[in-house]
Amino acid sequence: MVTSRWTAAPAQAPPSRRRGAVLERAILEAALEQLGTVGWNGLTMEGVAAGAQTGKAAVYRRWPSKVDLVVDALQAGLPDLTRAPDLGGVREDLLEVCRRVRDAMFSPQGIALRSVLHECDARQAERFNQVIRGRVVEPTLRLLREVVHRGIERGEVRPDAANSYVFDAVPAMMMYRAKVCGSEWSDLDLQEMIDQMMVPLLCVHVGRPA
Repeated sequence: MVTSRWTAAPAQAPPSRRRGAVLERAILEAALEQLGTVGWNGLTMEGVAAGAQTGKAAVYRRWPSKVDLVVDALQAGLPDLTRAPDLGGVREDLLEVCRRVRDAMFSPQGIALRSVLHECDARQAERFNQVIRGRVVEPTLRLLREVVHRGIERGEVRPDAANSYVFDAVPAMMMYRAKVCGSEWSDLDLQEMIDQMMVPLLCVHVGRPA
């Protein structure tokens, strides 16, 4: 009996099927990739499903609409703004808060969020504005309040400086200059804002660095 030297390659097992958090993460990543390549108007649930290598039904079971999916995709990747820095001085703390806000604004998710707002209609824009308020503006204000109140306890900050107008100054300035002036907020820009606006506004005992 002649035995052939050619043998069939062993059958490869099909790739394991993703479920739960692994599949959801793949779908969210595919949605962000679609946003980066085709924008809001070109993004489809079918395209996201293909990018995540899953079926369209798996996407719709978790997110009933494109808005729901993109809101979650953008929120999932935004940098964390929940822990206030404590670096020993109000100037250093304020500068670190501003760096974190800048990183959130110019992260891939932050850039995608702003681009979506330019393409979607007014009703949809309200959902995305809620993401900006809930994940960037309101956390920034909480961090600023914590930093300023800690500065008051240290004796660095005037007690009457803890008011809503002061807390609004940083996010308002950063968003205005990013949107209107095209500033990308380098470290030098942040230092100048802190030293020329916030330190004089807040502090009696803290001056500009030598």
